[in-house]
Amino acid sequence: MSANGVGADGRWLGVGSATGPDAAVAAFRAAAGALTGALTGADPRLLLVFASVDYDPASVAEGLAMAAPGVPVIGCSSRGEISPAGSRGSSIVAIAFGGPGFAVTTAVAEGVSGRQRLAGAEVAAAVAEDSGLPHRVVLLLTDSLVREQESILRGCYGVLGAGVPMVGGAAAERREAGNHLCASTFLLHDGKVHTDAVVAATLASAGPLSVSVRHGWRKFGEPMIVTSTGEGRVYTLDDRPAMDVYLDRLGAPPEAYTDAAAFTRFALPRPLGVQRRSGVQPRNLATGFDLDGRSISGGSAIDHGCLTWAMCGDEQSVLAAADQACAEAIDGLGGVEPLGLVTFSCSALLPVLGPDGTRRENETFAARSAGKPFGGFHTSGEIARVRGIDGFHNQTLAVLALG
Repeated sequence: MSANGVGADGRWLGVGSATGPDAAVAAFRAAAGALTGALTGADPRLLLVFASVDYDPASVAEGLAMAAPGVPVIGCSSRGEISPAGSRGSSIVAIAFGGPGFAVTTAVAEGVSGRQRLAGAEVAAAVAEDSGLPHRVVLLLTDSLVREQESILRGCYGVLGAGVPMVGGAAAERREAGNHLCASTFLLHDGKVHTDAVVAATLASAGPLSVSVRHGWRKFGEPMIVTSTGEGRVYTLDDRPAMDVYLDRLGAPPEAYTDAAAFTRFALPRPLGVQRRSGVQPRNLATGFDLDGRSISGGSAIDHGCLTWAMCGDEQSVLAAADQACAEAIDGLGGVEPLGLVTFSCSALLPVLGPDGTRRENETFAARSAGKPFGGFHTSGEIARVRGIDGFHNQTLAVLALG
């Protein structure tokens, strides 16, 4: 399935989606669909690709190279793929940007663990070239198994400054049944497969670009103070083991204290809220926990002395936030009709939404895009830096609107 939007200046956005048992064939079909449309794929500048964690990444890269030889590619593994074909798993979504009003530079930084800030600065410096076009955004994809994701963004910010927004997500993990610690991800850059890496693309545009992020969670109970933290983990809250304080605050069932699967089920719809300048931001605790050490982690550093809250929400509040994020991103185009939307929705929202809610989320994207293409993936963390230095999020929806 494919969908395309075309601007008056010749810029275009195409989205293709495909599924099937052969990863190379599915990738070829998705990329071909994204490149086909009103301009028959003339002058493609970038392919942004999200492939199910169930696919072999080398085969995915092979199929993309056959469909779009010479076209720059960035992408990553996905827990679910978003397109006009629906929100579904075991598929591939390709988003193509083309036309003379787009300019693209891509890069990859490898060996990120232990040097997150330096890797962020490295990849940002590689894509910082100024094309002369009036609008820019950096598309950023990271390996979710790397801790302290916020440090990657701070490294990027140190190079790019406050004037260049960032948007993207963390590659989804494939986890072995019954073992939440054994996981794998993949990232794609120009025909090669990477892990422990960051891939990026600067997308410069003749038309406006707008980024928004929203979440549907609310604070529950009194605040808790982070009293011991390190290496992206929270060891104590209020001077007690962090996992136990969190579970006590929410009245968790006994099995959530001792069984990893039970903790994950309980924590998915109950993130930890962290005080930031922009407000209280949710952090997903469902996989970054240590039963033996009783520590928790939300994918990015939570500072010593920080105020935190238990948070809760439901299908209705999450869908309302998705609609707000889309509307805000489109409003940011200043009245220019959108070419389409790129969406980054957290995979930790899927158990909260359920099948019906996930379908309704996709219908929200379709309604807000008003017949124009949209595409994205269910992430393991969302990137949306518009104001200030903070930009890594959990259990949110980040949206890029292109005008």
